[in-house]
Order: sequence, then C-alpha cells, then structure tokens
Amino acid sequence: MRSVEGDLPTRDFYRNFAAHEAGDSPVFTAWAAGVAEDDEVLALLTELPEPKRQPNLVFAAARAHGAEASRPDYAPLRKVLTTRWPAVRSTIESRSTQTNEAARCATLLPALSRVEGPVALLEVGAAAGLCLLPDRYSYRFTGDAELTLDPVDGPSSVVLECELRGLPAPERLPEVVWRGGLDLNPLDVRDREATDWLETLVWPEHEERRERLRAAVGVARSEEIHLVRGDLLAGLPALVAQARRAAPGATVVVQHSAVLAYVPPRVRAEFADLVRAEADLWLANEGASILPGMPRSPRASSFVLAQDGTPAYFTHHHGRWAQAL
Repeated sequence: MRSVEGDLPTRDFYRNFAAHEAGDSPVFTAWAAGVAEDDEVLALLTELPEPKRQPNLVFAAARAHGAEASRPDYAPLRKVLTTRWPAVRSTIESRSTQTNEAARCATLLPALSRVEGPVALLEVGAAAGLCLLPDRYSYRFTGDAELTLDPVDGPSSVVLECELRGLPAPERLPEVVWRGGLDLNPLDVRDREATDWLETLVWPEHEERRERLRAAVGVARSEEIHLVRGDLLAGLPALVAQARRAAPGATVVVQHSAVLAYVPPRVRAEFADLVRAEADLWLANEGASILPGMPRSPRASSFVLAQDGTPAYFTHHHGRWAQAL
C-alpha cells in the first residue's frame, strides 16, 4: 500500500485507496469510499500523525474493536470510529501495519534461488519473520513455467502458489543457514495477541491468506529466527555483523517487502546506501515509486523486485504472480 505523504490530503488518499488499491476487498472499497465523504470521521483521522492515517491500519484497529466486516457496508466502520474512537486511536498509535504475507516468498524465490551456497537471510520490517522461511515452504509454480518445489525434508504445511509470466521457474530452494529480522515492533509467533493482530490485518474476504498465515505461524514456531527490535538505519549494521559471526562464509542477503513506503524519501536514500555497503545481495520488493529508476508497474497491485537497486521483474503485492519486465 502507498504511504500517506504530506502532499496528499487524507480525503483524497482514501478516495484513491477506494478507487485503485482496495479492489481485492469490496468491504475496504466501501469503507474507504465512505471515509472519504465523511467529514466527522476525517476530522478524527487528522488527529493522528500522517503515517498512522493509512486505511489498512485504521480499518484493522476498527475491526479489532468490533467493526463487522462481513459485507461492504460503511455503517459498521463509522459506528465504531465515532463511538469508540479513544480505544481505536490507542490501538492505531500502538500498532503498525505488519502484513506478514508468507506468499511473498514465492516472488522472492526466482532471485533468491540463484544464490549459490549457504545464505544468511535478513529481513527489514520482518514483523514475525514469516518471510524469513523460504526454504521451509512448498511451492507450486504455474504459467510459463510449471514446477513443484518442496523442502528437503518433505512437503510443507504451507503451500505457496505463484504464476510465472515470462520468468524461468526456480530450480531449487535456498540453503538458509541463519535468519534474522529487524523491526520497530517484532512479533513473537508464540504470543497469541501478536498473531491475532496479524490475522486482523488480513483483508476481510481473504480467508485463504488467513489460513496460510496460521500455517506459516505454525512453521515459524519450530524454527530459530533472530528477531531484533530496531530502526532500519541504526539496527542493520549490527544485525549483519551478527549474521557474519554466526554463519561465516554465507552470502548475506537483505530483503524487504512493502517497507520503504513507510519512511521518508531521505531515509530511503540513506538506507539504500547503507544496505549496499553491508549486504552481499539486496532484494527490494517495493512499489515502483519508492526507489529511483524503477519501471512503472503494470497494475496498481504490483511491486518491482530490484536486485542491488536494479529492477529485475514485477511482482504481485501478495505474491500471486511474478512477471518479466
């Protein structure tokens, strides 16, 4: 999802979300369109810092406080926002959008599988670390290339389906020997409240994604993932150093998906310089407007996968397809 930036008023931002970004969710389309025309609710949202006004976060917080989302009706959202605003606002201020979509591993795999030898895998904006387990999931690739890939010890309870368009299918899973994540608020997969929040962030109609999330949480509970609380600039060098100590000789890969939209352009530029200096390979899965030099995405729901700052291919934001440039 695009970030809330100062040059886009909140009303127009919600209109844009309804028109161009919430197409996979009739409920969120109706909610965003309703907010855009509701002066009372918009006044409440403007009490929040701009990065906290984003629809995904506001809608998830409202759902956590009882906004019913079984049909595309604005009234339940409005009722919760106007009658329970102090509680909803507290949740918004204490939480963040941590869409820990394991299916994004399928669109990272065409690049990640090319790394020879052991990999120390790091993720910025890792949340609960579910995208740090690409070698622990099964894959079913379709489209121009068809292939099934399973972990070395057999099929996984998490099966990721991905259509490849003009890209060769990955021939193997990476050999991940160490995995670490950096997040302002890392989530413990053994903490029920934390995993409940991850489920709340999944869009109402996306039951398949909710089921996949639960299965991925189950896989993560049996793996060792080094999650660290920290800022993407201040925390990255120490985490890379930890990876190099723990896995000498491994290729250090830093990855992230839909993270840089939530930081200012100046921070994005500083991070790009930093990650180039620290990592052996940098895989950025972000919106086309987030990093300089990226091609225009074929549709609103797509990202660009860039390797060391160079565009490689387009990806669906929830991992459903990957497409050649």
